[in-house]
Amino acid sequence: MREGYIEVLERVTSAIEPSKDDLIYLLETKDTKEYTILSQAACDIRDIYCGKRMAIRGLVEFSSFCKNTCKYCGLNRYNKTASRYRLNPDEIIKLADHVYTAGFHTIVLQSGEDGYPAQEIAKIITSIKVKFNIAITLSVGERSFEDYQLWKEAGADRYLLRIETKDRLLYKSLHQGRNVETRLQALKDLQSLGYQTGSGIMIGSPGQTIEHIANDILFLTKEAFDMIGIGPFIPHEKTPFARYPKGPVQLTLNTLALLRICTKNTWIPATTALGSLERDYRLDALMAGANVVMPNFSPESIKKKYEIYPNKSCVKEKEESVHMLCKNLASKAGLEIDYARCDSLKVT
Repeated sequence: MREGYIEVLERVTSAIEPSKDDLIYLLETKDTKEYTILSQAACDIRDIYCGKRMAIRGLVEFSSFCKNTCKYCGLNRYNKTASRYRLNPDEIIKLADHVYTAGFHTIVLQSGEDGYPAQEIAKIITSIKVKFNIAITLSVGERSFEDYQLWKEAGADRYLLRIETKDRLLYKSLHQGRNVETRLQALKDLQSLGYQTGSGIMIGSPGQTIEHIANDILFLTKEAFDMIGIGPFIPHEKTPFARYPKGPVQLTLNTLALLRICTKNTWIPATTALGSLERDYRLDALMAGANVVMPNFSPESIKKKYEIYPNKSCVKEKEESVHMLCKNLASKAGLEIDYARCDSLKVT
């Protein structure tokens, strides 16, 4: 273990705004003893500020169409081999019934940025709210302020919009024809409308440095997002980044632990991406301070078609085994399952 490691960790833990140099120092750890101390500190903070519990959200991926050309994503519009689908409102509402019947009280409706009509989404939200006592999280990308307002008025509770990186040049290198400023504005719009708002970053993307990650930790901490998602870059063979290596697992877990330490009471998922590598690292994420798992309730016939990256773990997971999966993860992580809405823990 490096001399001074514990002192730096204590400094970051107690700081309102930690220094970038201290974050870089902690991010760089590959030492087993250092990581054990880091992850335990993250879990201690999670347990104090969030409770020793694991929240469950039911995920429905309702459309694989996307207008964007993100260089890391298998759904990019230039991928002519992608299998495209779009569920209709009745199908989406039926899946919400599955989520609610399973005992979950949050549904996450996710899609590519396909331009699904705003009024149709509003009607779906209203129908779900009328039928089920359930929180609705949307994850459908950048839309107009008016669309966000319409969906909030229809009953949407939360919105996920990952930024991947705040660095302007790195963002531009990952996204053809897009800039980070519109992403930042969308996040501000969502927060101004009263959404419980989530964002997040990808670890190990081509061109990313430790300094980028440290800056992003500072950004995510300052913005006080209600939810933060962290996952490794996983190359897809039908993208411009097909030949780049996967994002490092250890660096991903280091980042997750530091975000827990810095943000204290944020909901942080053990992401599907961490479960889709050479083995399932979702338990490792929970042991590094994560406290959310999102089982996939999309129909078996379409799970594989929503291929942001290859070999998604959820493709092989059956709806009937969801409870056992969650119980096993929670038990091994020393957590209790919380099936409630698990709303934001931030002070309003």
